Amino acid sequence: MRRRRGEKGGERRGERRGERGAAVIELAILMPIVLAIVFLIVQVALWFHGRQVADAAAREGARVARAAGSSDGWQDAAEGKARQIVQAIGPQLLRDAEAKAWEQGDQRGIEVTGDAVLVVPLLPEMAIHITSRFGGPVECFRPDDGSEGCE
Repeated sequence: MRRRRGEKGGERRGERRGERGAAVIELAILMPIVLAIVFLIVQVALWFHGRQVADAAAREGARVARAAGSSDGWQDAAEGKARQIVQAIGPQLLRDAEAKAWEQGDQRGIEVTGDAVLVVPLLPEMAIHITSRFGGPVECFRPDDGSEGCE
């Protein structure tokens, strides 16, 4: 095999003597950064999905709370509905989920809280807390005679 002018024997084209093994070093530096970015993307997706579970549970619990009218026991019914929705949609996505009914004047609703699942659960104190609160006015018949009360 004939050598071209200016080429040294044994060296490949485009490769310099000082750059041997540089790709391994670059990979060792960049791979942890790439993995951290991938884990961050997955963690954001899990947080978002857990948030959607909490929103759906709070929305359904608030619907039950508002429709109960002046009946007693609406808190238990609304909280039970919210817990049922969490169990049906994603109990693994919203850990330690709790539902708490609230009432302010003629407004009723539910607040659902829980923790998002961690991609790397090495530090449990770094839990991502999720809170969702939905509510609205109590649904009741209001007569058209000017009276304020519900029937």
